[in-house]
Amino acid sequence: MTALTDDTLPVAPRAVRDEMIVFVVMALLLISVPFSGIYPFFVMQALCFALLACAFNLLIGYGGLLSFGHAMFLGTAGYCSAHALKVWGLPPELGILVGVAGAFVLSIVTGYISIRRQGIYFSMITLALSQLLYFLYLQTPFTHGEDGIQGIPQGHLFGVFDLSKPTVLYYVVLGGFLGGFLLIYRIINSPFGEVLKSIRENEQRAISLGYRTDQYKFLAFVLSGTLAGFAGSLKVFVAQNASLTDVHWSMSGEVVLMTLVGGLGTIFGPVVGAFAIIAMQQYLAGFGQWVTVIQGSIFVICVLTFRRGVVGEIAHYFRRSL
Repeated sequence: MTALTDDTLPVAPRAVRDEMIVFVVMALLLISVPFSGIYPFFVMQALCFALLACAFNLLIGYGGLLSFGHAMFLGTAGYCSAHALKVWGLPPELGILVGVAGAFVLSIVTGYISIRRQGIYFSMITLALSQLLYFLYLQTPFTHGEDGIQGIPQGHLFGVFDLSKPTVLYYVVLGGFLGGFLLIYRIINSPFGEVLKSIRENEQRAISLGYRTDQYKFLAFVLSGTLAGFAGSLKVFVAQNASLTDVHWSMSGEVVLMTLVGGLGTIFGPVVGAFAIIAMQQYLAGFGQWVTVIQGSIFVICVLTFRRGVVGEIAHYFRRSL
């Protein structure tokens, strides 16, 4: 798992060892959060967006496909889970499954429409589909328009874990994030992931070797969209609402920003980028609309000075795979 701009980083088994060490350190730090005095809501929100950014990175960082509409999977799963929990009265585990299933179906439909296009055409189609869904959700009764679905019950996961308790909810969200993160890691390092990287580097050569590249890209799109939907379902329990904000094009832009700031094509980059962006939104909220200006300035600085992203530059400097 290397950055797109660097072909000199070491490979397995040293790379796997480095990645496992960093993963264990990350997991231990996240497990210790409830005992550190850090505001748990902030970390839970960051974990949901980190999983979303990792899912997006699977598509662009390893498949070379830039989507401007990934917010539609986050928002669709959120609406489906929220409706299932509040209106149908389903338990949390089934509510999450309904949201993930909604994102899965949506990714199949939108992937079938967009995946045969390349470059900017693919990006524009995903943006158009995302905006189409935004206006659809604005008018559809079950989403409650601009008010969104509020007061979503958290319930008891598997009838045992009381999600209304912040510490319990935190560890459930953390477990979901780590599970999704490891799944993405396994996908990247599987034979499928290797073919996906070859398509990213030279699609025509992959075709000449007999690979049906459209099928591989389609599967990557579906996996990425479904995992983004899983992040949206988890976010419903944290925020206890589902709103149009999660479907808006600006949310897709934030995901792109998180991935680029952290490091495109790195496994840990999207996590770092997500925490950085959410931290700015959380702790710079007093500046009002200036938060957007500050984020834009930081993005420009990162592009000019950290072209590989924060994690990408660290990996390049220490010649490690991150």
